[in-house]
Amino acid sequence: MHNPRWKVAALLSGLAMVAAACGGGGGDTGGDAGDGAAPTGTITVWARDSQQVFMSKLVDLYNKNHEVQAKVTVIPAASFVQKLGTAASSGSGPDVASIDLVYAPYFASVGALEDITELADALPYKDALSPSHRALSTWEGQTYALPFTAEASALYYNKDLFTKAGLDPEKPPTTYAEIREAAQKIRALGDDYYGFTFAGACGGCNVFELTPHVWASGGDVLSADGKQASLDSPQVTAALQLYRDMWTDGSIPSAAKNDAGTQQIPLFTSGKLGMTPLGAFAIPTVEEAKINFGVTPLPGQDGGTGSFAGGDVISVMSGTKNAAGAQDFVKWVTDAEAQDFLAHNGSVPVRTDLVGSIYAPQGEPYAVFGELMGIGKTPYSVVENPIFNDNNGPWIKMINDATFGGDVAGAQAAAQQAAQALIDDAG
Repeated sequence: MHNPRWKVAALLSGLAMVAAACGGGGGDTGGDAGDGAAPTGTITVWARDSQQVFMSKLVDLYNKNHEVQAKVTVIPAASFVQKLGTAASSGSGPDVASIDLVYAPYFASVGALEDITELADALPYKDALSPSHRALSTWEGQTYALPFTAEASALYYNKDLFTKAGLDPEKPPTTYAEIREAAQKIRALGDDYYGFTFAGACGGCNVFELTPHVWASGGDVLSADGKQASLDSPQVTAALQLYRDMWTDGSIPSAAKNDAGTQQIPLFTSGKLGMTPLGAFAIPTVEEAKINFGVTPLPGQDGGTGSFAGGDVISVMSGTKNAAGAQDFVKWVTDAEAQDFLAHNGSVPVRTDLVGSIYAPQGEPYAVFGELMGIGKTPYSVVENPIFNDNNGPWIKMINDATFGGDVAGAQAAAQQAAQALIDDAG
């Protein structure tokens, strides 16, 4: 069992959290899975309100065929991280928690999660699980979570506008130059047409949508161990310059500057926007709007492809009173039954061996996102939130200043200094 480290840490965008103690989880003590008997008892599961559409049904599906009975508690997404940390430190936390994978390294580092390395290594489909989810589930060589739900980022494009602008709708852009050219031609269709948009005031949106360009170009935004920022790299420069060029071309609408993540889908479903980066979550809305669209991997400067692997991991919390029951649940959600349910309720499967049978048959866009999940990347950091997700953090300030202000080099230098300071302060 992991030995919790008692410390106080500045948690992500100013949220304070005390590290988990070996207190009690919310469930009742059950049978020991190690003695060969099926686990019993009850467990508590925490999830964010953004998951409430499917989480209760998923728990019901589990409860139908298991001795262990799970009860889900839905927490507002905006306060989930703080509430989970506070509850864990006081011994009143859940047995199981579904955690945005970008926060997994932090929670593992402060001892809030149970070491489940033995369980993870025994899974027969271990190597088919999302590589990025697996990477962020580890801390100092041990595993503290399993992949649960997945998301990926890609470029949505309007095929009818491509045709109208004289572009081949079956040949989407594969380089920065091709993105810019397509955006210019679509903008030229009329005053109310725009070639491209992004959420210029949303840090989390842009780590999801801009970093894949950097990765596809052979660069990165952090070192693999999260100890060194690289926001001043040439690959970041090129990606920022693409956005700056499209802004000065007039291809991006003015609303992008203050968009905190609410305008991309409405603009695309209006039929007047050529391209925008989004995740698989947007497919149903775009299909309902009857847009003739395609999705394609986000390209690098001169080719290559990249995608952000988003979604959740699922963890057994330190101090759970029913470790066997909690482990049974987190294992089950990676199994075929649960993943099939999730694949039809808004999630990309976290298993590459199941994409072809349970997800890709839903349509071509699903097949693209399923493939991208397997190659997607995610920055590994205990301070991911203050660097990237915080809408006042260095990442989004750099993008906004570079795109709309024009001083790309200056914006990068300031962001690099601020990001590295956050990393160094975290130790």
